[in-house]
Amino acid sequence: MKHRIGARLRFLAALAFASVSVAAFGQGYPTRPVTIIVPFAAGGPTDTIARIIAQRMGTSLGQTVVVENVTGAGGSIAVGKVVHAPADGYMVSIGHLGTHVITGAVQELQYNALTDLDPVGMVASNPQIIVSKNDVPAKTLQEFVAWAKAKPTPVTSGTGGPGTPSHVSAIYFANTTGAKVEVIHYRGSGPALQDVMAGHIDATFDQAANALPQIRAGRIRAYAVTQATRLASAPDIPTVDEAGLPKFYMTVWHALWVPKGTPGAVVAKLNHALRETLADAEVRKKLGDLGQEIPPADQQSPEALRTFHKAEQDKWWPLIKAAGIKG
Repeated sequence: MKHRIGARLRFLAALAFASVSVAAFGQGYPTRPVTIIVPFAAGGPTDTIARIIAQRMGTSLGQTVVVENVTGAGGSIAVGKVVHAPADGYMVSIGHLGTHVITGAVQELQYNALTDLDPVGMVASNPQIIVSKNDVPAKTLQEFVAWAKAKPTPVTSGTGGPGTPSHVSAIYFANTTGAKVEVIHYRGSGPALQDVMAGHIDATFDQAANALPQIRAGRIRAYAVTQATRLASAPDIPTVDEAGLPKFYMTVWHALWVPKGTPGAVVAKLNHALRETLADAEVRKKLGDLGQEIPPADQQSPEALRTFHKAEQDKWWPLIKAAGIKG
């Protein structure tokens, strides 16, 4: 009996020591720069959002927050890098519907983003905008669909990489309208949009964060936003319902994760820094100008992101696999 009691006391003491150690680690964190890993090329929407929040999060954390671009394989190389990084909070994954949900349905990965990462919090969400080069004769979405269907050669549509939302949208568009579409993959949405502006490809399905500045500058033509309501930052662009392609919805949300097993105190510090960042008036304006919608406070917790992430995986995986979309 004494032996059992002694063993139990030693176990409880070890547990208490571990808890104190984790708490102490959290109190000292961070002692050096934190890196946010962006899974696409510089200049794309994910990169832009990461750079907007990085500086303000650095102020909250008291350390520099660095943005690093790791491209390729629809974002899975970057996500895998964070999955296998030390669980100490110094490497953070930023990603979206494509990198943390769709990629797992179209590629054979060595990880599951839902179970092999710990959530930090939701950043923002925005729809895609269906855009084309200015040389396309269509002025409305219905005219664009008619032009695409009548075109003797396939419409060329750029994507941010295999398995990205722009890839899924291009296939979805072809299946919905009957138009022939040639998908052309890039290492991020930024390079794809550059080729639309240059007239090298016909169109793309790009996030509002990336497309709006170029639409406003007159470098590309916008047809519709892929959600049921118009964007407050671009009220002149109709919804897909209004433009003649009803319920062609695709909302791209961004969030932050850390390696599985990161101490709770560290996750809490990162989440607190993110919340402070999303409450900052300047950050909110910059994100709003890009068509980003910031989640309400009760949806900014790690637990809310975990629940939402699972719901998105449960929703999209069966649809993507049934459609036979591959990375």
